[in-house]
Amino acid sequence: MMIRNSTKLLFLFVGIMFIVFSNEAYATHNRAGEITYVKLSTYTYRATIVTYTKTSSPADRPELEFWWGDGNRDTLPRASITFNVGPDIQRNIYFGEHTYPGSGSYKMYFLDENRNANIINIQGSVNLPFYVETQLIISPAFLTNSSPQLLQPPIDDGAVNRIFIHNPNAFDPDGDSLSYELVQCKGFGGAPIPTFSYPVGSISFSLDAISGDLVWNAPQQIGEYNVAMIIREWRNIPGIGLLNIGYVTRDMQITIYPPINDPPVFSNIVDTCVEAGAFLSFTISATDPTATETVTLSATGGPFEVLVSPATFNSTPAQGTAIGVFDWNTNCAHVRKAPYAVVFKARDNNAQVELADLESVNITVVGPSPKNPISVPIGNTIQLSWDQSACAEAVGYHVYRRVSSYGFIPGYCETGVPAYTGYVRIASVNGLGTTNYIDNNNGNGLAIAVQYCYMITAFYPDGAESYASIEFCNSLRRDLPVITNVDVNTTDLATGQIYVAWGKPTELDTIQTPGPYRYILQRADASGNFVDVITYTNLNDTTYTDNGLNTKDVQYRYRVQFWNDTPGNVFSLGNSQTAYSIYLTATPGDEKNNLSFNVNVPWTNHEYVVYRENLPNVFDSIGVTSNLTYVDDSLVNGQNYCYYVKSVGEYFVAGLVNPIINKSQIFCSTPIDNEAPCPPLLVNGPNCPALLDTLIWSIDTTCAYDVFEYTLYYSGPGNNQFSQIATVSAGNYSYIYQGINSIAGCYYITATDSSSNVSLSSNIVCTESCPDYVLPNIFTPDGNSVNDIYHPILPYRDVKDVDMQIFNRWGDLVFETTDADINWNGKRRNNGEESPEGVYFYVCKVNELMLNGETKPRILKGFIHLYRGAKVK
Repeated sequence: MMIRNSTKLLFLFVGIMFIVFSNEAYATHNRAGEITYVKLSTYTYRATIVTYTKTSSPADRPELEFWWGDGNRDTLPRASITFNVGPDIQRNIYFGEHTYPGSGSYKMYFLDENRNANIINIQGSVNLPFYVETQLIISPAFLTNSSPQLLQPPIDDGAVNRIFIHNPNAFDPDGDSLSYELVQCKGFGGAPIPTFSYPVGSISFSLDAISGDLVWNAPQQIGEYNVAMIIREWRNIPGIGLLNIGYVTRDMQITIYPPINDPPVFSNIVDTCVEAGAFLSFTISATDPTATETVTLSATGGPFEVLVSPATFNSTPAQGTAIGVFDWNTNCAHVRKAPYAVVFKARDNNAQVELADLESVNITVVGPSPKNPISVPIGNTIQLSWDQSACAEAVGYHVYRRVSSYGFIPGYCETGVPAYTGYVRIASVNGLGTTNYIDNNNGNGLAIAVQYCYMITAFYPDGAESYASIEFCNSLRRDLPVITNVDVNTTDLATGQIYVAWGKPTELDTIQTPGPYRYILQRADASGNFVDVITYTNLNDTTYTDNGLNTKDVQYRYRVQFWNDTPGNVFSLGNSQTAYSIYLTATPGDEKNNLSFNVNVPWTNHEYVVYRENLPNVFDSIGVTSNLTYVDDSLVNGQNYCYYVKSVGEYFVAGLVNPIINKSQIFCSTPIDNEAPCPPLLVNGPNCPALLDTLIWSIDTTCAYDVFEYTLYYSGPGNNQFSQIATVSAGNYSYIYQGINSIAGCYYITATDSSSNVSLSSNIVCTESCPDYVLPNIFTPDGNSVNDIYHPILPYRDVKDVDMQIFNRWGDLVFETTDADINWNGKRRNNGEESPEGVYFYVCKVNELMLNGETKPRILKGFIHLYRGAKVK
């Protein structure tokens, strides 16, 4: 929110401030500023320094000392000055060019002698310098790097009890991603100002790290405030990853006025996307709550800054409601991964205080999808091709694939191919003109009778991805057998049985391969070589039951060789894809069995039905899953359970058995209590005076129903080793640890069940030391053995030593010691003479023992009243 006040209110507000702070008027100067830069050549950059200063101050800056961050500095003349950008505010712009010696990280900055006076959240601001810095990183990993340009000025206004919103409207010309963070205002030597504090709101004061919206909800006191933020640049560097490549610091000033007016209100504006080459146009409006004031609309943002075909915004001030039209004729040069931010401003013309509101919208320009994709099966591969992207800025293409059609149609802001479609990126093709790809499944060949579907996207130098092409699908020619079944019928160590089936070739080239034909069914275990099982010479013989197998322990795999047996021209036409039998395993748990099944087949399985033997030789279905694991729970420990799994799948092409059903072997498992309880959750409640710690814990009973006991462990100050301190029976959830010398320490707890399974450790809770060291203020060294020695009130704890100094009223040091007991007898340190009665001042640095074994100093200051004899009442 921004306020522009009338002359009458301005004179009143400024007049009050002048009366109170006129003695500081001469030095008061800098209000806000920032540094940005653009790259001119390999190592040469141009910096722009913008400051906002107090016009009425004599401390003008026609020149500015500027440090480049490589040991060099220049005196930069002011290039321009603009008056009346706000009440008593002028804008100053300085330019400088510099050539750096090479790659590196450089922190450019300037330091102005004085901030303006009476900044509410910077005590003594008039005597503090104004400092801002910007980081430039030059690296061979990226060729271009210009800083973000901040399009909204760092001067803004708000009102008491009105939500304040500011957005710097940062535009990165390189398309880098930006993030925002609050930092403290800086002063001498670039260090944070000790007297700085963030503005206080009735609810909150925060900066959105993504959008850059600075929200103050809501100011409570009129006056001027300064805050600073960093705008960081992020770029995805190939081979490196996401990298911070520099930042700009903005130190801005906010002036809060009395709550006299309410700002205009924008109609709802939503983020949007547009395909490069399309014309984007939308209307916005803002309404004055009173409907009596004139509203003026304006806009800033990246679309207005692009060099080619910039956007326009047209609006005429109007009473009550103002309407504006945003138009942008986009083109391929506008495509980038990061959205363009546009900030719209609506300002009223209230006679006393002008208020304004900001509204941001993000616009993403998306590259057009590749057109006319086609697929052609060739052997065991599929040849893909498509038209060259309409955008010359594209640098390559991504190829996505899945089995069977999904029917994905991109949403208007949906780029690339989302993972939820089941598509997987299988290749990236570099080069705008490289518009083909051969899918050979990484050299393994594609499967016959499988429908392969593809989508293509174009990608750009910054990682932006276009809309996806239309989905296009194809399958290989069915000129080889298509294996469909490897079904375990019998489970046994020696007499196991597997049913194998396949579909016959239906697209034979009978001119090149006139036949006759021959099948050879081959078998292998999971790691062995294939051996011939059976040979068929009839194309319609496509099933076989394989006997005498160890199906209990071995997972088998099968394939079908296909031969042309033309006399004088016998040769292999190829093999079917290989298919494995489903191999089921199970691991026992506490009252459950954890089943898993190994599956490796060329078709697609949709689901797996799990069967359990509930009566002798009678198996019943107990569950269905699409995963390769299943947990059968609520079982009885020590009882044996047997299972098999049935898969249900298909090839997604006509002419083959559908559904494809296969079974695993039978596998048995006996649940046992081998699972530890869940780790408990531990909290503690230290009691410093009593030197004890009350430990309280809880545990999830769903995995801890048979807990037998809990074991507590402790580690003292400066000790990384834990030792057992107690065991507590189940049903108890607290323990008091006492009889210790220091409250400092760390604890954790474990749970043990009735089968001696021990849980993982709980969270570790720690208690920092709570030192107790109190000095008395009366001392009577009169020889009567009562209060003759000055020492801390006993007992004290967690103190290693002290640095105690005692001074008389004239500031002379009369006693000092490092002994924590102090033991001052009332005599002077240099001559042993008794100190006279009176008031003494002490400074005592107490080195308190902390949990990590180190010490932390605490300063005590106070007075000691020294009396002798009967004078003490």
